Amino acid sequence: MTTPAITRAQAIEAAIESLDGTFFKALCEPSRVTVLKRVMQLGRADVSEIAADLPQERSVVSRHLQVLLEANIVRATKAGRQVFYEVDGPAIVTRLESILQHTRSIAALCCPGGG
Repeated sequence: MTTPAITRAQAIEAAIESLDGTFFKALCEPSRVTVLKRVMQLGRADVSEIAADLPQERSVVSRHLQVLLEANIVRATKAGRQVFYEVDGPAIVTRLESILQHTRSIAALCCPGGG
């Protein structure tokens, strides 16, 4: 089975779409990356624990966590009235591998190296 050829314009559009996706958008905000680092340090924690040592208000941290959740960078589990967050390592690895595979398949068309 052969892969259908794509045009340079299609390859460029695909690369741009990959870079504009929710994954990278979620990681482009320094405050959000700080929240992610805090979740990594704590392991499984609720928003109060995560916000405890951060300069942002709890509500701002909660919004950052929501963006990270929507980008499949963290996962949330509910226990009673509390929501606990943790980094979703397998989802991050899967997403990065997908981006890498996609980039390899279009690199020659959209971004050839000079070698």
